[in-house]
Amino acid sequence: MKIVVLDGYTENPGDLSWDGLARYGELTVYDRTGSEEEVIRRIGEAEVVFVNKAPISRRVLDACPNIKFISVLATGYNVIDVEAAAEKGIPVSNVPSYGTAAVAQFAMALLLEVCHHVAHHSEAVHAGRWAANPDWCFWDYPLIELAGKTMGIIGFGRIGQATGRIARAMGMEVLAYSRSIREEGKEIAEYVDLDSLLARSDVIALHCPLFPETEGIINRENIAKMKDGVIIINNSRGQLVVEQDLADALNSGKIYAAGLDVVSTEPIRPDNPLLGAKNCLITPHISWAPKESRQRIMDASVENLRAFLAGKPVNVVNGVEKI
Repeated sequence: MKIVVLDGYTENPGDLSWDGLARYGELTVYDRTGSEEEVIRRIGEAEVVFVNKAPISRRVLDACPNIKFISVLATGYNVIDVEAAAEKGIPVSNVPSYGTAAVAQFAMALLLEVCHHVAHHSEAVHAGRWAANPDWCFWDYPLIELAGKTMGIIGFGRIGQATGRIARAMGMEVLAYSRSIREEGKEIAEYVDLDSLLARSDVIALHCPLFPETEGIINRENIAKMKDGVIIINNSRGQLVVEQDLADALNSGKIYAAGLDVVSTEPIRPDNPLLGAKNCLITPHISWAPKESRQRIMDASVENLRAFLAGKPVNVVNGVEKI
């Protein structure tokens, strides 16, 4: 059996092993794949395809008739034409849960950096500013204590709840806006409607999936409903934010700061308005990337392949559960 990994570098830049997949067939791993034509060439006669962000379109599926199984090295699968795969009887599997702790931890890291600007002040010390300072301490930004403040979390599934638990441990009140209300969530947060969350929150964290109803949920109209000086944290999906509206609110001071790990187009475009906005921290989509999380992706991907070969695919996202 021929197995191909189209774009494996971000999952495994060299600190993990592909041996688990190699046990099941002739494995070829590519670090990166570009054009659709290149995708087609690299799949070739392969029967199993692992993909992260390389697109698998209907055209690719038509050009590669040997494909029998596709597995995503991630949770999101929007790069694959899952309907076309289903029409051809090809199961598509993903990794539904691997980075809950890591993503929640990173959301709080963004927030803490906004509150304390640790990296900036460390760089200032190394540049000699403390040694030359007439006082025994200095700070360049307002320092913010989180205890007693309110965090509103939009999307209160596994990751939202994990972030809520950390916020609670830091003395914050937690509000949640979610499509579904869970008993375990009630132990962490007060469920409220969106307008109440926007009006009451000192910090708003986005942990919701990208659906038509959540696309652009941070927009000019909703920003107007927020407290002056609110902090926005987004390490979910960049398309949840209307970026020009957020940039305008940062520049006006309506929003005090934003901590972002995602943007609408990745890699970020040089003309993204957030690059020039005030008090906007941006990291390159790395919330998911601790080695521990990536190892869980690898382990789950091996299990996806094993289950497919056993005739009982798991984590199927396109309804093809019988081979």
